[in-house]
Amino acid sequence: MYGCEWDDETGATNGFFQDGYDGEDFLSLDLKEMRWISPVQQGFLTVQKWNKDTANTEYQKQYLSTVCIEWLQKYLQYGKSSLQKTVPPHVSLLQKSSSSPVTCHATGFYPNEVKISWMRNDEDHDEDVDLGELLPNEDGTFQKMSTIRVTPDELKKNQFSCVVEHQGKTIKKTLTDDSLPIGIIVGALAAVVLLVVISVVVFKVYQKKKGFKPVSASDDGSNSSAHSDAKA
Repeated sequence: MYGCEWDDETGATNGFFQDGYDGEDFLSLDLKEMRWISPVQQGFLTVQKWNKDTANTEYQKQYLSTVCIEWLQKYLQYGKSSLQKTVPPHVSLLQKSSSSPVTCHATGFYPNEVKISWMRNDEDHDEDVDLGELLPNEDGTFQKMSTIRVTPDELKKNQFSCVVEHQGKTIKKTLTDDSLPIGIIVGALAAVVLLVVISVVVFKVYQKKKGFKPVSASDDGSNSSAHSDAKA
């Protein structure tokens, strides 16, 4: 594995060249000392041989510090529109019930640097807080969540807010005790949709068993009226 790094703000550069064997580090190039090193005894003979080949070591240094940096800057320029894009997060507060932990979910943001924190009465609050891992989305953006455990009584007496900071912008969501938990809303909606689907299926089966046929718009006036009402 080899590559280079470039800081577009300070101009600092760095490079690395590493070899592994059976999933473990075998040897690597120390650019500052200009020598190969190995963390395992099995790599000592190779290190001694490669350190004698000063021309190859110098070649690797020149590549990592010049050619690699030039290509890196070129590729960054080619992909500037996508690599340097900024997409703000969509923040939601989720709760299964009034006694369940509250989750602050930030998703759809890019790049991946994001900070999620909690406030209690406009003061920093880090007790009973669990921060989740950064996860990728299918569209190339990222998501992350933070959960806080708060009782209904605490919620009535205090104001809790989730603060999401991304690329210099701050999004603040405040949790209130008079809102219906989102988890219940989603569950109720799913139940209604499922009930509608089941009703349609049962009605279709009933029609088939009774020999009913669909009513078209070209039938007589009473059927047309019924069809129009159903359509409306």
